Amino acid sequence: MYFEPYAVEPYLDFADADTRQRFEKVLERVRAQLGRDYALWIGGERVDTGEYLESVDPCRPSRLVGRSAKAKAPEIELAMDAAEAAFTTWSREPMALRARALVKLAAVLRRRREELAAWEVFEAGKNYLEAIADVAEAIDFCEYYARQAMELDGPRPTYDVPGEENTSELIAMGVGLVIPPWNFLLAILVGTTVAPVVVGNTVIVKPSPSTPIIAQKFMECVEEAGFPHGVINLLTGEDRDLGDALVDHPRTRFINFTGSVGTGLRINERAAKVHPGQNWLKRVFLEMGGKDALIVDETADLDLAADAAVVSGFGFQGQKCSAMSRLIIVDAVYDALLEKFLERVERLRVGPADENADVAAVVNEKQYRKILDYIETGKQEARLVHGGGPAEGEGYFIQPTVFADVPPSATIACEEIFGPVVSVMRARDFDHALELANGTMYGLTGGLCSRDRLRIERARREFQVGNLYVNRKITGALVGVQPFGGFKMSGTNSKAGGPDYLRGFMEMKTVTERF
Repeated sequence: MYFEPYAVEPYLDFADADTRQRFEKVLERVRAQLGRDYALWIGGERVDTGEYLESVDPCRPSRLVGRSAKAKAPEIELAMDAAEAAFTTWSREPMALRARALVKLAAVLRRRREELAAWEVFEAGKNYLEAIADVAEAIDFCEYYARQAMELDGPRPTYDVPGEENTSELIAMGVGLVIPPWNFLLAILVGTTVAPVVVGNTVIVKPSPSTPIIAQKFMECVEEAGFPHGVINLLTGEDRDLGDALVDHPRTRFINFTGSVGTGLRINERAAKVHPGQNWLKRVFLEMGGKDALIVDETADLDLAADAAVVSGFGFQGQKCSAMSRLIIVDAVYDALLEKFLERVERLRVGPADENADVAAVVNEKQYRKILDYIETGKQEARLVHGGGPAEGEGYFIQPTVFADVPPSATIACEEIFGPVVSVMRARDFDHALELANGTMYGLTGGLCSRDRLRIERARREFQVGNLYVNRKITGALVGVQPFGGFKMSGTNSKAGGPDYLRGFMEMKTVTERF
């Protein structure tokens, strides 16, 4: 079979007036569709339970984005039945058929990419670039995994012995549970769904209660792409009704989760228990966040470092597991870089995402209160040099906040805040900076700004992160370019968007026949 060579999906240039005007017209069209009701997707059927989960615009909480039906125990069983029934045929289809289904899905997403990005602006508070980048990443996952799947097709290489035929092939596992987060509400949802699906599994998707409507739009694309019924099923609803029940279910074969450490550890523990009727050990894939650091030494280009720090720390309000929440600066350039960093932070514009502000609202009231509590704690632990409270507006707006002279033991230096809050830490020298960077339970992303080749090489070896970035921002991993995932308490390092990811959703079967 032939696919065009894989290439990363380009973004849109919103500095171009025509591009921006076109997107703003799309926003208007989507704005007119807000407030609708959506049913569950189970086995190709729309199931309306009569109870709804409300999704609101975090920048204007009075604006209803949509209502999605709430699933409970009966719908879980219906979805399991549908996924199991679909698995019997989907798993036996040729890999090429399933790969083509992903390429078709990518084409549908690409045709609707501006519309999907507009939904993200309203549902998650992403500004224009963050929204279009998220949709582009979703497209990349489909295209990349379609090609990677073909490399896993057919017998795996083994040695022969006389008089026997020996074959080892990779086969699908069964019905899996996908639990994506609200921050990369389409990209991670798509990536964690289509990866197990393309190699023959079927899935139940349970998106975050904060962002159910983009999941509904994804299912529209799945239907348009012609996926067989039951291969991908969508259950929206409250975590308390769905989370534990789906993880514990004896028919759940694997769990693909992205979210907080607390929830990830809970899933890992519960998935280890074998329930009555369960004939397998559940496989668990976890991506659980970080407390990511950018180190800047005295040899660095300070303007480059300041630019990288602002984008890494405050892009999408700091609501990225890869976001820079610690800026570690060696003493020799601490004051100079802090000044440059603050100059750039002061230029950030806070406001609604549909007005393309640099920093929009955080996702919901719970996160808003949590972040403000951390800021109050930070005021007792360090020196507040910028922000430090709510920003004006109807929504959940928080000022970009910077604390300086943060001690390593401070709460704000140790715990993942997941908001627009950066802790600036002073290091005596590069050795101390590396010690500070590694002094956390997380190991997801990190960065170094330096011109010193020996230090760069040392960071390559000793910086304990799954993704290390040198002389650039520490966010924005590209599918197929920078396989993404960490270790320590950041997760199982399954490396989404990498060449080994799909193998995790397959079993190997060896058949020997002696003649």
